[in-house]
Amino acid sequence: MKTLLLTLALSAFVLPSAFAEPVRPNIIILWTDDQGYADLSIHGNTDYQTPHLDSLAKNGVRCTDGYVTQPQCSPSRAGMITGWHQSRFGHEENPPNDADPKLGLPLAEKTLAEYLKGAGYITGHVGKWHLGHHSSQAPLARGFMESACVEGCFDSVAAQEAFTESIRSKFTTRGKYAVLWRNGVPEQMPGYIGDVVADEAAAFIERHHAEPFFLYWPHDFPHVPVVTEEKYMKRVAHIADEKRRAYAAMMLAVDDGMGRVLDALRKHGIEDNTLIFFMSDNGGPADGRLPCSNGVFTGAKGGMSEGGIRVPFFVQWKAALPAGKVYSRPVSTLDIVPTALAAAGVKATPEMRLDGVNLLPFFKGEAIGDPHERLYWRYLRRDLWAIREGDWKLRHDKGKREQPKLYDLSQDPAEANDLATQQPDRVKAMQATYETWAKDLPKPLWSNDKAE
Repeated sequence: MKTLLLTLALSAFVLPSAFAEPVRPNIIILWTDDQGYADLSIHGNTDYQTPHLDSLAKNGVRCTDGYVTQPQCSPSRAGMITGWHQSRFGHEENPPNDADPKLGLPLAEKTLAEYLKGAGYITGHVGKWHLGHHSSQAPLARGFMESACVEGCFDSVAAQEAFTESIRSKFTTRGKYAVLWRNGVPEQMPGYIGDVVADEAAAFIERHHAEPFFLYWPHDFPHVPVVTEEKYMKRVAHIADEKRRAYAAMMLAVDDGMGRVLDALRKHGIEDNTLIFFMSDNGGPADGRLPCSNGVFTGAKGGMSEGGIRVPFFVQWKAALPAGKVYSRPVSTLDIVPTALAAAGVKATPEMRLDGVNLLPFFKGEAIGDPHERLYWRYLRRDLWAIREGDWKLRHDKGKREQPKLYDLSQDPAEANDLATQQPDRVKAMQATYETWAKDLPKPLWSNDKAE
């Protein structure tokens, strides 16, 4: 009998081969900034290697058709962190750099951090924020219990201006990255920002490895300004183009940082039961300052072509998801919140107004078909919109009055062959579907024609 009881007790810790979900995994989101789709070795880059980022795909699920909700930084983050399309609540472009509580993620919208904090998770933020510059919009006010932030949030415009003036004398290094805001208090950045954010992320894991945690790690790299460190530049000295070499050095810092975070998880034996999401906030830009690569995809940040909205999208959860799976149906960063909540055992309610879906059954082969019947995009000020329905995409480009362009992405991911004139009925039906979705959307809460 004792042997039987021991066997039963031990079996409670053995996961069945069908990848049954363990209880309350840790959750990490690494979210790079302006990274090109093809700037990973697993996506074909040969200028440098990204073994730690690649490992997330090799040990988890790589989504080939992963999308953000907007080809611009702040609205893309707003949709992801709430799970509700940002155009539904007016956060449709980057807020102006102004300490105004109305310019940022509306306070009525709850974040993933708030949901998980309510479920008993320790919640931490490291890196960029870009969801509002007022103190009421700061990470600590939006569900995060700890924050090591590279941008400040202020109580007033006057306080923001006063700090901007003081930074010139008090904080003297690295320009934009002179200051680290630790739980809202500014201090001198203790080193190279590419290393500091990784160290802060690893330290958060060290502090909280014994309890379920959520770490949101929106990296500032490889967005401009280009800030490099000699140890990384030496590793890419073979790249002849100076700008590409600097970009590569920043990507090495991101990859090494992911390695340090994985090391921290492995040190405490918790990597297997940690759900890790990795993606970029939009496609790589095409303004020449960052020589990134979106691979076969046309277009770039700021546009509705695939190069603007399709991003690297990896999900690792060793204890629950198959390793090395390539998933080729459309998924969205809107899916992160419902997927994370499902993994954490938090029931999604209608009050959450989630537009995404739980991807776990699709990744494990328990659900068939597309997770989304359709995906939508709108950028009203720039007169841009798009809809994807299955493999078909209808795209309206900035300021153009002619027929929207139609593409079969299964045959033409580069969007080189416009099929609109060949399939007018499909164009008409998809445009009508988009217009039905868009007709009740509010006007954007602000306009920012200086936004990058």
